[in-house]
Amino acid sequence: MSKLRPARSVRNILSQSWSRYSVSKPRKNYVKSMPHTSLLIFNMGKDKPNYDLLLTLNSDQAVQLRSNSLEAARQVANKHLENELINNYYFTVVTYPHNVIREKKRATGAGADRLSQGMSLSFGSPSSTAARVRKGQPILRLKTLSASKDVARAALKRAASKLSGTYTISMSQIKNN
Repeated sequence: MSKLRPARSVRNILSQSWSRYSVSKPRKNYVKSMPHTSLLIFNMGKDKPNYDLLLTLNSDQAVQLRSNSLEAARQVANKHLENELINNYYFTVVTYPHNVIREKKRATGAGADRLSQGMSLSFGSPSSTAARVRKGQPILRLKTLSASKDVARAALKRAASKLSGTYTISMSQIKNN
């Protein structure tokens, strides 16, 4: 696996998305080959009908989150929930990384100016995928019992520390019929 650039180089949404990848109409693709996503598991825990508390991690700003940072947030939250609440939670990742991030490989070292092509062919090759998140959009969702409110908040707070940007945790009661 190649070394990734820092998150600050891709977290701002500066232009339109270049994510068109079609299996059925390959000649209409903007992206010729889709990079694999690090995020593969979206639902964790056990979904029970008696959960009465819903917590969501919402974004405070428009930001672009790479799939590896979403996977890191998922892992750290799920590990904390597994250790503290055994099968008493249902945790989902709401966002999906559709957007393709392109990267122009640059030559460095002596004589690099003679090897690079400047701005010609500067479109770049696909390096990873990211999710474009709007302000107020939920990223993670967690259902649990009211008694384990503090553990659930701590898990989402740990997950937020793995993501760029600022986030708020909102709580609401689930009405059971």
